[in-house]
Formats: sequence, C-alpha cells, structure tokens
Amino acid sequence: MAEKTLFEKIRDREIPAAILYEDDLCLAFRDISPQAPVHILIVPRKPIPRIGLAEDADEAVLGRLLLAAGRIARAEGVVEDGFRLVVNHGRDGGEAVPHLHVHLLAGRQLQWPPG
Repeated sequence: MAEKTLFEKIRDREIPAAILYEDDLCLAFRDISPQAPVHILIVPRKPIPRIGLAEDADEAVLGRLLLAAGRIARAEGVVEDGFRLVVNHGRDGGEAVPHLHVHLLAGRQLQWPPG
C-alpha cells in the first residue's frame, strides 16, 4: 500500500490541522505557511494526485471543491472584497503535495499575473 499523503494524514486526524469545513467529499483547513492573511486549503477526501489525473468519476468531488470554496469564503467574510482560488499541477505549476487541493487566498490585494 502506498504511503499516505500529508493531506490523507490530516483527513484521518493523524496530523492536527485547523479544520474549518468538512463534508462527505472534502475538508478544508488553514495552510500552515500562509501566503495571504486568509489561506485555506480545500482537499478532496479521495486522494486524487492532481487535477490533470482526475477522471469523469471525480466530477462530483471537483464540483464540491468549488462549492465548498464559496461557502468558506462567505464564512470567512471575504466575498465582498474578493478572493482567489488556485490549483497547482506538477513541479512547474508549484505543486508541493501530490494530492489535489484548492488554495483559497484572500485578505489582501492579490497581484496579477501571479508568480
């Protein structure tokens, strides 16, 4: 059996995290190395390695990640001023953990284009 990813260990409560949201398909928690005043990771419970490897069967969980992002943004009070969602894929895309996750960034003016 493959070793669990960091996010699977958080999901399974083997590593503590500030969990803000969870449902049957995903969970969300604060990033331990925030890049903005609000930096939350939204992670599917199912370990999908990266967005480019998602399959048709993952459609419901992919949609749930975005719906959860909106709910979390409202709960964090950042909808009015705005927020950014980021999904990294692979080394050149900035991916650090091989488990699909959405970054919700807010709380400051974000620059464009990003890095």
